[in-house]
Amino acid sequence: RPGVYEVPFGITVNDFLDLAGAPDAAFVQMGGPSGQCIAPKDFGRQIAYEDLSTGGSVMIFGPGRDVLDVATQFAAFFVEESCGWCTPCRVGTTLLKKSMEKLLDGRATLADIAAMESLAGTVTRMSRCGLGQTAANPILSTMRNFPQAYEERLNPAPFVPAVTLREALAVAVEVQGREPVAKGDRAE
Repeated sequence: RPGVYEVPFGITVNDFLDLAGAPDAAFVQMGGPSGQCIAPKDFGRQIAYEDLSTGGSVMIFGPGRDVLDVATQFAAFFVEESCGWCTPCRVGTTLLKKSMEKLLDGRATLADIAAMESLAGTVTRMSRCGLGQTAANPILSTMRNFPQAYEERLNPAPFVPAVTLREALAVAVEVQGREPVAKGDRAE
């Protein structure tokens, strides 16, 4: 039952889900995009300052939703909302979004996940304001609470490039109306 609910501090997530008529919730985002994403194993936790604090937003997602797709959408939100003032947020949020897209495409490796986790820490520590400092939360909390979702999407290769030369040149090829010529294929 979508709606606006007023509940006392200390209520468990399970009790809240019962109140909202969502017994089959697959995951819950506490505190909006800048909050944390929790798994069913944590639904016994309390909504309270000492446990799961929230600014009032609780988003409930059913079994038909992909937790990584939602995290990627939140990453895109932070790219759009960044004012661009500080580099960690301006560039970091863009790189985090691109990393999540690479993961969704099945091209991310273990090295990409490690790099994403490191970048998320840098964005969190080095951003100037609260937006940048919390921009990585959806990614970090899904990494922590849904590791199997990440593992299932990994490419087993030791390295997969983020971009191929053909993809990078696609617009130029379209504008010019011709394919690039390989060095050995040139008429001298």
